[in-house]
Amino acid sequence: MGLGNIWRFPYLAAKDGGGLFLVIYLILALTFGFTLLMSEVVIGRKTKQSALTAYGVINSKFKWLGGIATIVPFLILPYYCVIGGWVLKYFIVFITGHGAEAATDGFFGGFITGEIEPVIMLAVFLAATMFVVIRGVNGGIEKMSKVLMPILLVLVIGIAVFALTIRSGDRTGLQGLKILVIPTLEGKSLSDVFTVVLDAMGQLFYSVSVAMGIMITYGSYLKDDDNIVKGVNRIELFDTLVAFLAGVMVIPTVFVFMGTEGMAASGPGLMFEALPKTFSSMGVAGNVVGTLFFAMVLFAALTSSVSILEAVVSSIMDKFTISRTKAVVIETVAALVLGIIVCFGYNLLYFEFKLPNGSTAQVLDIMDYVSNNILMPVLAIGTCILIGWFAKPDLIISEATKNGEKFGRKTLYIVMVKFVAPILLLLLLLKSLGIMDLIIKAR
Repeated sequence: MGLGNIWRFPYLAAKDGGGLFLVIYLILALTFGFTLLMSEVVIGRKTKQSALTAYGVINSKFKWLGGIATIVPFLILPYYCVIGGWVLKYFIVFITGHGAEAATDGFFGGFITGEIEPVIMLAVFLAATMFVVIRGVNGGIEKMSKVLMPILLVLVIGIAVFALTIRSGDRTGLQGLKILVIPTLEGKSLSDVFTVVLDAMGQLFYSVSVAMGIMITYGSYLKDDDNIVKGVNRIELFDTLVAFLAGVMVIPTVFVFMGTEGMAASGPGLMFEALPKTFSSMGVAGNVVGTLFFAMVLFAALTSSVSILEAVVSSIMDKFTISRTKAVVIETVAALVLGIIVCFGYNLLYFEFKLPNGSTAQVLDIMDYVSNNILMPVLAIGTCILIGWFAKPDLIISEATKNGEKFGRKTLYIVMVKFVAPILLLLLLLKSLGIMDLIIKAR
């Protein structure tokens, strides 16, 4: 359970109209997400290597994929830690009894455009990430997750239930839930639906942590007798459930306080703007619930940043045979420098840049675009070609079932990895590069 589920899923679902996005996401999670997740975990366990070197072990012609699989988390870590710093700020605001201020319009914008405080929050959050990764998988990552994740899940469920009870004027939380769960094509063109599909695919990269080296890295730590099939199924189920609950937390709230217009205009700051309004409507209990919620989101963000940092550190250790501590320090310094640039992208270095996909971007948006919209699809396409046509799907299936496990969705996996997933990913890449829009306009 990471930041991608709680922060990214709700604002994309809100932007894309709720129900349609949810249905498409669920279908893709059981097909597209399953295919990439199974492939990467098995590659990791079979090679016992980090993402940087694992692809070359499978086939030397594809070792270039390892470079991309290392660059992606290297780019993501700085801005993930910036967002982690935002969560830290809100936790401090609520625990000090100032939650009502966070619910006011302009609070979030005022904070991120500051020149000093966002950098301080980034540094603190990144230091915590560094501390956990230095302790290693068993000493830091596993122990932290076992304690904090169940608590976060309970809290997410509680806030989601409360979000259904709020109202403002004629709008209610239950009406917002209907928008989330009931798909509609009203007012949607074919191009709009295609955009929703691509948004859902992009979200899957973050929800199940594929195409960024993380799952190969963690797969390399698995024992030969671990049940990969069962583990992948659990990740699918749990991540999808948490993403849905995050949508239930946020979308009814956005609908109640901002209407459908607010949903359509939603963006990365949605969680920081909508949920404080929910907590404010709880009265005295709001500060307590807000404190608990942002504490748990803080730890969820920490698990995400820890996984991303671990992917880079593991690659550095494998490639240069240096100690874990040295690898962590090197990557942390690089992430801090880039993270400061991201923070300054909202003030000293602010500019607006038109991306090929038509959106207007600042520094954080550009880094997200390069990693999520270009490099991750390229990496995923390369993985599908490697497994589907060179190493062959049986390499994955035989490794996953070598202890007698049953490989459900075997035929689906083969069809997806050889044909469907590469085509979908290519369309995603063409859309991200603006080429698909040019083709549609030409018609």
